[in-house]
Amino acid sequence: MIRLYTDSTCDLTKEMLQENNITMVPLYVSLGDELTGRDGVEITPDKIYEWADRAKDTPKTAAFSPDDIMAEIEKCKKNGDDMLYIGIATSMSGTNSVVRLAAEELEYEDHVYVVDSKNLSTGIGLILLKAAKLIRDGVSAAGIETILTGSVIPQVRASFIVDTLTYLHRGGRCSAVTALLANTLKLKPKIVVTDGKMDVGSKYRGDLKKVLLKYTNDMKEELLNAERDMVFITHSGVDEQIVESVRKYLEDLDYFEHIEETRAGAVISSHCGPGTLGVLFISKV
Repeated sequence: MIRLYTDSTCDLTKEMLQENNITMVPLYVSLGDELTGRDGVEITPDKIYEWADRAKDTPKTAAFSPDDIMAEIEKCKKNGDDMLYIGIATSMSGTNSVVRLAAEELEYEDHVYVVDSKNLSTGIGLILLKAAKLIRDGVSAAGIETILTGSVIPQVRASFIVDTLTYLHRGGRCSAVTALLANTLKLKPKIVVTDGKMDVGSKYRGDLKKVLLKYTNDMKEELLNAERDMVFITHSGVDEQIVESVRKYLEDLDYFEHIEETRAGAVISSHCGPGTLGVLFISKV
């Protein structure tokens, strides 16, 4: 049997994880000297925002421990199962290396398949849902790895609009001058994930609702060339009316079978801050 695993940056709902038999191992977040805990367990996005605004600092994030994943690999080994692990991009975290090293330590590396998603958030989630379907279809772990790396991962389209650059600045991902100018001028950059790296795409200006509708409309052609079964709206805490305006735009396209809304977890939220929203899908072209 193949057991599907991921980490807490996948941003899938608990229901989606359960329905697709995906085991999620949480990463860690540290709020200075006050608290270190697991993403989604002891640490929530709202707790992060309260602390960050008070401390004028950004949380530190870390991979799960070798012991955390060893416990899961041991379960697979005991039952003679293969582990298929798909988590945050190798270029963004050492999590994949932790899994590989743990598998070697337990002498079970021939049964542990680590797939580099080259992505984050529900960019990972889209890949996981594909993997879950392939497992149900009876494809081997090695076969799934080949399919994902060859024809699924390169087609994932993940991008986000960031409402404030304050959190990215605190985390060292943009200069103080850039953050100050962007926030003063109400500039909201589009962050695009490409081959495991985050780059700045278009820059929008204005209130968040107007920007998000422009961002979504600018992707209309791409959206109409996406796989029809699912599109994600994933955000780090955005006003419900704004989220619904994005959902209505997607509904009015009359194209997608399922429009899923998910809330980003603590690790993702600690880097982007509140007010971030992305539309994520798999392209057919």
